[in-house]
Order: sequence, then C-alpha cells, then structure tokens
Amino acid sequence: MRLLTWWVRLGVIVVAGALIVSSLVVGVAPRLWNILNAHEEGAIGLPEWESIAQRTYVYDSQGNEIAAYELENSQPVALAQIPDEVIAAILAVEDREFYNHHGVNVRGLFRATLSNFEGGARQGASTITQQVVKMEYLAGLERDGRYKILQIIDALRLEKVRTKDEILERYLNTVFFGNNTYGIQAAAEVYFGKRVEALTQVDGAFLAGLIQAPSTYDPIRHPQQSRRRFGQALDALVDEGLMDPVVAEEIRFCLVDSDDPGDVARCEGSWQLPEVVQQIAEKRIARTHFSEEVKSYLLNKSNLLGDTYQERYNKLFRGGLRIHTTLDPVAQSAAEKARLEQLPSNTAGIDTAIVSLDSKTGAVRAMVGGQPFVAGRNEVNMALAPRQTGSSIKIFILAAAVAAGAQGDDVIDGTLPCTLPNPDDPDNPFVATDGVSRPVGSLSEMTWASINCAYARLSQIVGLDRVVDTTYRMANNLYLFQGRSPEQREPLRPYASFATGANEMSPLDMASGAQTLANGGVHMQPYYIERIEGPDGVLYQHSDAGVQVLSPEANARAVNILEGVLISGTARRSQLEGRVSAGKTGTQDNNTNAWMVGFTPELTTAVWVGHPDLYLPMNGIPEF
Repeated sequence: MRLLTWWVRLGVIVVAGALIVSSLVVGVAPRLWNILNAHEEGAIGLPEWESIAQRTYVYDSQGNEIAAYELENSQPVALAQIPDEVIAAILAVEDREFYNHHGVNVRGLFRATLSNFEGGARQGASTITQQVVKMEYLAGLERDGRYKILQIIDALRLEKVRTKDEILERYLNTVFFGNNTYGIQAAAEVYFGKRVEALTQVDGAFLAGLIQAPSTYDPIRHPQQSRRRFGQALDALVDEGLMDPVVAEEIRFCLVDSDDPGDVARCEGSWQLPEVVQQIAEKRIARTHFSEEVKSYLLNKSNLLGDTYQERYNKLFRGGLRIHTTLDPVAQSAAEKARLEQLPSNTAGIDTAIVSLDSKTGAVRAMVGGQPFVAGRNEVNMALAPRQTGSSIKIFILAAAVAAGAQGDDVIDGTLPCTLPNPDDPDNPFVATDGVSRPVGSLSEMTWASINCAYARLSQIVGLDRVVDTTYRMANNLYLFQGRSPEQREPLRPYASFATGANEMSPLDMASGAQTLANGGVHMQPYYIERIEGPDGVLYQHSDAGVQVLSPEANARAVNILEGVLISGTARRSQLEGRVSAGKTGTQDNNTNAWMVGFTPELTTAVWVGHPDLYLPMNGIPEF
C-alpha cells in the first residue's frame, strides 16, 4: 500500500510538471531559452548595487559617541569580520550548495518541491544569490510566474559579474533578521549584545533560523516557535557535519525551562534563547536636547546634507555619516551638575536652561535645555525658547551707546518714576515706577546697579531702532529669525520698555550676543558641528571669519563697564577669583524670569531660571 501511495504521488508530480512545462513553453519559451543560456552569456541590464543604509554617529569634541541616527538598524561589515563558523552555520541552513552552484540550485529546487508536497518541513528553494536578486532588483514586483523566471535569470547573470564572496557579503549585510535589524552586525547587537566578531557557531545557527520568517520565529514575541526553528537549524548543522549530535542535543535540552535542581545545575552557563532586545554597552546613549537640536539643524535649518528635505533625511539616517560636534563633555557635565545642585527638584516646577559658547569661535560647548529630553514628554529645549530677559538686555543698549561714543563716566539720570514715549504707540507712554531709583550718576554706576530709568532714558538717547539693530547684529543666529515673518517668531521691537526686557530672547540668543563682547566686538555665529565625514571623505568643515560688529575700542569700553557688575554690582557674588570676567544680571517683573549672562575670554554663558510653561513669580531672587 505504501509503495502504491508513493507511485501515486510520483505520478501527480510528473503530470503537474508536464503541465507546467507545457504552459511555460507556450507562454514564455523565449524566457526559458534565456535561462538555459544565461550562464554562458554576459550579464545584461543589472544595475549597480545601491549603497547599504548605514547608521550615522555623532561625537562630542573629544571623540566620545553621544548620539546615533538610523531608520533601519543596518551596519555593514566586511565578510572577513564574520567568523567562519558563523558563515558556515548560515550556509548550512540557507544554501548549503552556495559555493557549488551558479546562482540556481536545481537539486535544491527539486528537493524543496518534493518535501513541501509530501508535507514535510517546509523548505525554501531560493539560493542566496536569488535572495540577493530579490532584494536588489525585484522589490515591489508582483510575485507571479514571470517574477520567478526573472529571479532565476538575474541570479545567473549576477554570478557572472560578482564573486561568490561579494554576493555572500551583500546578503549578510542586507538580509532581514526581524526587530528592525538588517544585516548580521545589527542582529548581533540586538539579539546578543555583541559585535559580529564575537558571534559563536550556535549564535550563527540561531540567526540563520530567523531568516526564513523573522516575525514568525521572533524569540521575543514567539519564543516557542523560535525554539522549534532553532532546533531545525541545529539539525542542519549536524547534517552537514558542523556540529556533534551530542552537543546539539545538549543545547536543545537546556532550551526547555526546568525547575529541577539537577537540570538547573546541568544547564548553568548554557546557551539561552535571546528573549529580550539587547544593547551593546556603549550604545546605551540617551537622546538629549543637544543631539536632537543637531538633528533638527541638519534636517531643517541648513543645506549641509542636500538641497531638499528628502536628500538631507536620507543622508542623515542612511548615509553612515560621522558628525563631529562642538560639545565639550567637561563643560556639559559641569552645566548639568550645576542645574542639579543649584536648582534641586521643587514642587513649583522651576527649572533652568544653560548655554555656553566658545568666546573665540561661537562653538556651542554646553547646552542644558531644562528637564532631560524625553520623547513625548520633555521635548521643549528651553535653551532655545524665547523668554523676557529682564535687565540682562542692557548689554545691547550699552553696546549701542558706546558704539555711538558714550563713555563710562558720562552721566545720566536714574531717578524714579520715569515716563518715556513709545515710538509705535505715542498714546501709551512707558511709565516705570518700581525698582531702584538713583539720582544723576555715571553710566558705569547705573550699569552696575542695573537702574531701569537710566537705561530707558539711554535707549531713547541712542535711538531705539539703533539699539534693536545692534542687538540683532551682536546676537545674530539661526533662531532670531531676522527678516522673517512674525508667524515664525515675534521679532524684536523698539519698545520704550526695551531696557526692562519687554522683548523675548532665548539663552542661546543672549549667549550669542555676549560672545561678541567677549571676542573684541567680533561676532561668531553659534554652531554645533565642526566636521561631517561620509564614506567617501569629508563632506563639511566649519569655517567662519566672523563679523566686526563693534570697534575694538568701543567693545573694550563696554567690557570694562560690565566687569564692574561682577566686582561691585548686582553679580558681585559671582565674581571669578583671579580671572577677567564680566556680565549682567536680569530679572523680569515679579521675578518671573531670572538671568545671568557672563563671559571670560574663553567662555561665554547664559543662564535662565524660571517656569518652562508659566510666568510664575519666584521667591528669594532680588529684582534687577
């Protein structure tokens, strides 16, 4: 009876084969002729392989990795980096005749057809070469009879123009292993938390088992199916003589959970199914406000990576770039520590933002944007958020005044109250009644004590439009939106209340303006990126000659006055012993925003303290 059943099956196969052949001869005979002769002909019409998507890495100024950008987890490696026993394990499962066929394995095709027909373990008939063809040339085509013929033709042609090792390397770098991992390096990281060079033969067998159906055999979501498939992969290694059957059985035994003390002892240290996503230790990098801003800058605020958004997006997330930034890890650590120590957690929600720039170059050395970045919760970077500046804005009025010829010993009236006209609204003059009142005194003294009426009068004498223009030129950066529509951001206005901080500026704006003073009157655009390297070399190198906004003489007068703020003025408690430093404090009405903007010849820093969402009065802060 069994013999009869076998003959019946054979008859069905023969008849089915005859029907298939006859239909092919009638419908696609020319294609069949091409198949028969493709190995003898040269390759026709096969385009070059596109570059493989690669992870982009971001580094701080000392070369430490601080971020990585990617769409799919894909990290190409050379074939030589992959252990031989891992390659052998994958070939045993996926294409044991790889080095013997010419792209199509006729025996394997027949074996898979027979096994599938008889109801045995389902086998694929495609060779590794055919799988590469499918990924490289046939993506998106309808899976009909023509598709299979094209796959065979192109596989034969591909082996005419590529070596076996080239095809295998391409395959191992592009094949999907599940969990957004493409290629064996990415799979090694996600499933085992190691580099590809550290993979073992058993690791290779497990990964080989995933390839056929990564979602079905996902060890994280479907551990039972994954164990079963892994067992089949081990059998393939045994069949090929790559693994001792006893070893394979021991591995299989220890995959089954058991509470028996003897089993636990027996399986201690044995290979375990990777049921959670792993990460290599050095890849555990948290997203930060700085790294997110670097990404936003490259995608939306520059054309360093291309003229269109799609170009920039593809290059950033798939281009394998090495982005070297300006971030100083020591300065960044100090800024984060200061935030935690000086402003501990509080129920009121008061927070701080800090920006430090290199005084000579404008390089962003530290950026604290308030609460650490958390996607979907803490995404607003307060270092870039505009807030009312209080009296810290006086550095720009002072700069405009000295540029117009003012001296530190020039006298001005600081008496309260004061009423001054609003250029844009003559019916509503600016009236100051609160704050410190001083009789006529020197410009230096009025600066040190931060006298509002003195500076409100000074801004009128210098000219509010000139003050606004000086502010823009001193603090020019991507975020002031000079010359752009108010919808993007409210521009600076020549209000009579300019001296009390009616306009809004961000910590980056304020640091950018103070950097001009710290650098002899030469403004340098704040920047994040020193250099970008691609697979073929350097794509971008930062260069900025700077702009002389204030003459060296005028700038020196302004700095000399601001040095007094830290010696005998409102920031005397912030004086740096033995170092030349200058700056300006500022608080908004009812202490809703508090500022300190200071600089040395090396570093310029702006600090804001307040509530991220509200104009909430703060206690214990003197009003300047």
